[in-house]
Amino acid sequence: MSNHIKSEYKNFRKIYIFLIVTLFSGTFLMIGQEKAFKGDPDVSFKTARDLAFSKNRKQAQDTLLHILTKYPDYHDVREFLASTYAWDGNYEKARAEFQKILGKDSKRKTTWAAAIKNEMWADNPFLALKLSQKALKHFPKDTEILNLQKSAQESTMLPTVAAGAVQTISSKIPNDSIPKETKSNLEKTVRNNTIGVSSEIDIYSEVYDPMIYNAIKYGRQTKYGSIIARANIDRRLGEYGTQFEVDLYPKIAKGMYAYLNFGVSGSDLFPDYRYGAEIFKSLPKSFEASIGLRALQYDTTTMIYTGSVTWYNGNNYWSFRPYFTPGDNGLSTSGTLSFRKYRSDADNYFGINAGIGISPELNQNYFYANDKRIVNLKSQKLNVGYYFSTSNKQNAWGAQLGIIHQEIPFDQGNFFWISTLSLSWEIRFR
Repeated sequence: MSNHIKSEYKNFRKIYIFLIVTLFSGTFLMIGQEKAFKGDPDVSFKTARDLAFSKNRKQAQDTLLHILTKYPDYHDVREFLASTYAWDGNYEKARAEFQKILGKDSKRKTTWAAAIKNEMWADNPFLALKLSQKALKHFPKDTEILNLQKSAQESTMLPTVAAGAVQTISSKIPNDSIPKETKSNLEKTVRNNTIGVSSEIDIYSEVYDPMIYNAIKYGRQTKYGSIIARANIDRRLGEYGTQFEVDLYPKIAKGMYAYLNFGVSGSDLFPDYRYGAEIFKSLPKSFEASIGLRALQYDTTTMIYTGSVTWYNGNNYWSFRPYFTPGDNGLSTSGTLSFRKYRSDADNYFGINAGIGISPELNQNYFYANDKRIVNLKSQKLNVGYYFSTSNKQNAWGAQLGIIHQEIPFDQGNFFWISTLSLSWEIRFR
């Protein structure tokens, strides 16, 4: 009898579980059916647009998502949804929606344009440039896409790339179809202030003990250009020394800016004063050229003449900078070739520098101030660096490794090796 009861109990439990599962499944199905979109998608789309432009963006997005549950290929709806995400600063969500559309229909010019603008607002000019290049394959001579490509290219050609100024949102925010309060929110994401620290150590194969170079800087971006104040704190040749510098990058005109520098020090490790000036000008075919000078004032003043030729080829950056230093023994020359492969913006890249010769501008830290022979020393250098930032662009890091083969100052004809390691960190804020 007991076994029979147990058997009946087991059967009852199975039936009970089955009923519970069936009941819940039916309930979830009914809920799902209730959530499924019903009605005219065009009417609901118009309602969503009205909500979005009347500061009820969250309600608008909920409505747009509801429409897409039944009409996932209603691309106008998804494109507008992506645009509202971009207006709110949710650039990754916007990017995902734009990609869904273009994956199904690559002939939608409005989607390409909106996707490019999204990357510009996200401070990703290199991604915007890549998107514009893809879009032009479908719309080869379209004026709007060409203008967006030009804006993206110009946004990669920043003083931050050529001269190390403060990074900020690189493109102006277009006014087309963006509510005023949205534009204001986007502008609030600009971080105009930067605090940074860097440190480098040079290890010599012989003769010298390791030399350490440290720097602390503060930078600010203004409507007139960038300003950077920096303190250089070195330990070299058994001594400590400090130098204070200010760099200015004033805007002169469209496609033209300048570099101005002034530094002062009371240490024998640095010149008493240093100053410099340079003019940068954008040229056709994504080229940029500059010409300028530097001056280092010890007991006497050493003048250095320099310039650069730079080519921005998509995400690639090439630049050559020579230095010419007149002296008692004739004209000393040196030069550096730089290459950078950018990813999303000017903070994220891999770089290589190769150079020959010595310039007091770059090598003033190595030896005693009044040693005239250093400008004529033979030297070859190579270094590689990697730089990256957080997704919100607030923090940026960098690391660089290098090797230098250099003639010994007091024993010309013989060489030593110098191994270098440098690290840097910056934080940006409003």
